[in-house]
Amino acid sequence: MMIKPVIKRLDMISCVLCKDAPCSAACPNVDPARALRGIWFDNQDVAAMKLRENNLCAGCDAPCEAACVNSGRVPIKQLMTDLHEKVRPEVEIAIPDNEERLKCDLCGVPIENPFLLSSSVVASTYDMCARAFEAGWAGVCFKTICSLDIHEASPRFSAIKGDNGSLIGFKNIEQLSDHSVAENMEIFRRLKEKYPSKFILASIMGQDEAEWESLAKCCEENGADAIELNFSCPNMQEDGLGSDIGQVPELVERFTRAAKRSTTIPVLAKLTPNVATMSPAAEAALRGGADGIAAINTIKSIVGVSPYTFVSAPAVKGLSAVGGYSGNAVKPIALRFIAEIGQNPKLKGMHISGMGGIETWRDALEFILMGAGSIQITTAVMQYGYRIIDDLKEGLNYYLAQMGIKSVKDIIGAGLDTVSDSTDVLERDMILFPAFDLEKCNGCGRCVISCNDGGHQAIRFDDRKPKLDGSKCVGCHLCKLVCPEDAIVAGKKRIGMGRSG
Repeated sequence: MMIKPVIKRLDMISCVLCKDAPCSAACPNVDPARALRGIWFDNQDVAAMKLRENNLCAGCDAPCEAACVNSGRVPIKQLMTDLHEKVRPEVEIAIPDNEERLKCDLCGVPIENPFLLSSSVVASTYDMCARAFEAGWAGVCFKTICSLDIHEASPRFSAIKGDNGSLIGFKNIEQLSDHSVAENMEIFRRLKEKYPSKFILASIMGQDEAEWESLAKCCEENGADAIELNFSCPNMQEDGLGSDIGQVPELVERFTRAAKRSTTIPVLAKLTPNVATMSPAAEAALRGGADGIAAINTIKSIVGVSPYTFVSAPAVKGLSAVGGYSGNAVKPIALRFIAEIGQNPKLKGMHISGMGGIETWRDALEFILMGAGSIQITTAVMQYGYRIIDDLKEGLNYYLAQMGIKSVKDIIGAGLDTVSDSTDVLERDMILFPAFDLEKCNGCGRCVISCNDGGHQAIRFDDRKPKLDGSKCVGCHLCKLVCPEDAIVAGKKRIGMGRSG
């Protein structure tokens, strides 16, 4: 059962998740910054259990709040108290004493947990990969290796932001590794020498069959554990590369076969979401000999290119370009493609390395339930740093232990039976009314506004409290989604279409 968080991000919306957080430096008893990260990344059970048994914050004058860079805006003392008094009493099990449940494999190669950095700037140098390994990441998909002469635009990132400045959607026009093949191979050798148990997935992009073949062979010879074929980058200057390949199944098959000719290690095809369906390209990769599929890469997008828009755009001398969109906003799209691949009987047995909008362990769990056997992450790392691995591992491990699941491998694809590509399977003759928690309701009337102007005029406003008109309600639950206080929930039983108010 997925437990709904007691404390929400909204409760700490002004927290900026500092580096070397002053709140923790000011507190002699606990590490509030670490606990706040646990709340932010949906891991409050573990955060609560890591606190001391007695609530030392209760009688404290809160020097943490005085030290906070947003002094007076983050209710740190109250949040710590809520962890003690609201979360801790409801915790079902102790924190697991090991992470054995997280052990899995990528195409048969053992990895210590499912979490890897995806091919991007976050995995582009020896130092960065080494720090990620030290932090606890099981592996990296190194930034795409090529023989192209790479010249990047500046600036090259833009974003759509939430109310607190966090990134909802992220656009990049960045290309591939700007290091030479020889320089990247030296990095591989050094990483394997110091971190022999860590997984190196080498992303490559060739310009013809011979180059796909030679790059794959070179990476294996220098320590790569597997190869990822980049058929999906949307930002290439040259035609016929990146996502241009991923949209043509014949090219996917041809270049996959070329890479497989020269290597004995597993090969994954990284596919583009800039298609109607991914199965044709995935099946082509299988015919070419691929051992797995990686998905999704970024989605072609435009973010704020006009001088009259007020969005941070990567404009270079007033011009921008179509680029790749990522971040939490793309997760539903990524899950749709992962489910499509996972449900395709022709692809049964292929490893799926899933990515696209993953920030928390719950996000990762959704990908695993849809069939992903490993998880790759970039945008959340760019925003929050390698440190997110702590909550990814702790949260997923705690959930598995709580549910009595012995291995993360046991739930790969477990949710596929609940997903249909057609709405014909849905019940359409019954209505599930919303229910109002009037004690939590603050009387804002947002539910009334939305129902009137975007729904079916089924909510009245009496003395600043909502009241449902069952004769008009169709059970769409728009009101539940817009309520800022979570004071509207789903009712307990369904009612036939012929009901009266």
